[in-house]
Amino acid sequence: MIKRTLLVLLLALLVLAVVIAGNTWRTPSRQLQVPAVQKVAVDAKAAAERLSGAIPIRTVSSFEGGQQNGDEFKKLHAYLAQQFPKLHATLKKEVVGDNALLYTWTGSDPAARPVALMAHQDVVPIAPGTEKAWEVEPFSGQIKDGFVWGRGTWDNKGNLLAQMEAIEMLVASGFQPRQTVYLVAGDDEEVSGLRGAKPIAELLKSRGVRLEWVLDEGLLVTEGVLAGLDKPAALIGLAEKGYGTFFLSLDTPPGHSSMPPSSTAIGSMSAALAKLEANPMPAAIGGVAGEMFATLAPEMKGFGRVALSNLWLFGPVVQGQLEKGVSSNAMLRTTTALTIVRAGNKDNVLPGRAEAAVNFRVLPGDTLASVEAHIRKTVANDAITIKQYPGNSEPSPVSPTDSAGYRTIAQSVRQTFPDAIVAPGLMIAATDSRHFAIVSDAVYRFSPVRARGEDLSRFHGTNERISIANYVEMIQFYHQLLRNTVQQPQ
Repeated sequence: MIKRTLLVLLLALLVLAVVIAGNTWRTPSRQLQVPAVQKVAVDAKAAAERLSGAIPIRTVSSFEGGQQNGDEFKKLHAYLAQQFPKLHATLKKEVVGDNALLYTWTGSDPAARPVALMAHQDVVPIAPGTEKAWEVEPFSGQIKDGFVWGRGTWDNKGNLLAQMEAIEMLVASGFQPRQTVYLVAGDDEEVSGLRGAKPIAELLKSRGVRLEWVLDEGLLVTEGVLAGLDKPAALIGLAEKGYGTFFLSLDTPPGHSSMPPSSTAIGSMSAALAKLEANPMPAAIGGVAGEMFATLAPEMKGFGRVALSNLWLFGPVVQGQLEKGVSSNAMLRTTTALTIVRAGNKDNVLPGRAEAAVNFRVLPGDTLASVEAHIRKTVANDAITIKQYPGNSEPSPVSPTDSAGYRTIAQSVRQTFPDAIVAPGLMIAATDSRHFAIVSDAVYRFSPVRARGEDLSRFHGTNERISIANYVEMIQFYHQLLRNTVQQPQ
């Protein structure tokens, strides 16, 4: 009897091993096979100098309004017109709102649905007190050690000027796209896009424009970031998470600290916040994250390939590991971040009011309503008032991977970065592109920027820079993407 049981167990293990091996090695690659192309020649020195010249123009956006730093935006507009004369002579330019720019490059086929390239002119300020930590002056645009340095080189003047470099060269060569191309350059992306990108999207909608696809800044060409993948991963964002800030407030009778009650405003609020942090919304490998891992699985090495090809068995193990990393955890769930706490103004007075702000980045599939329900259930304190921030936004729709737009972008990535693995991904931050869901069902988020793990802190941080070699690739990517618009969709 024991021998028979052991035999059955061994047989079951053998069958399991065969199934795992079959799933692992039979899973085909999803990489788009594309013909090799000759990349356009770029004058790297001249292009780097043009980007360098845009960095000292301090287009820092502000919640206060478009007139704040308005002169700087006007300087940038004049600089762009000077540096890219052929683009400005050929494309129609419109200023929307205070400083946002909309360019129209008319295509050769009036029946073809137009496309849009997006970037933004504005930058974030330098965090006070961190200026001395920079290797160069933050707004110098200095060219040093093969890099262009300064605020905006990566986010997002690099994208904007790379697009303009590509268009300038194409216009000079006599190229005309088949589809009309819109170039969108918002002026307040860093503070919501409500004065720039949103009005532009509404303007296009009012003109009856329906875009075949949109490409904005987004996910990167990461190197050495994904364990088990020995090639760069170029992730194209299909969607972005929603933005949900909730303000919590609690009023109690103030009093003297010598006679504290059993429960104070600070204590009750702290308990509520601790519950929210300890009980995040549930995680799962599904949706966009599931599609990303399914695409990456055949390209992985070792156990990573086995595990991702057999999530039916290894799913809990993989999910547990992903939840340990802050960026990978953010792909799996709606995240909870405690960002503001206010209470009290004197050490011997019990405050009568405690306030807090909690920021959630909402996963597609969740909603602002479901987040609020989660807060109420978790806090379980009717005395705490919960209000939503008026600028909250739902998660964006998920764009398809079987569209002409995704294929065109993926093809252009593969032609420009032939060593990279292309996969769909989820943008965990917010971009201007979310406003364009009203004019397109295919909105994608990708920046042709190479980044290693140690580079990610430069984003909105210290020592922001772009290598000149990578900047050349950025120009070549947009050049190839626009060249590919002459092809009929497959």
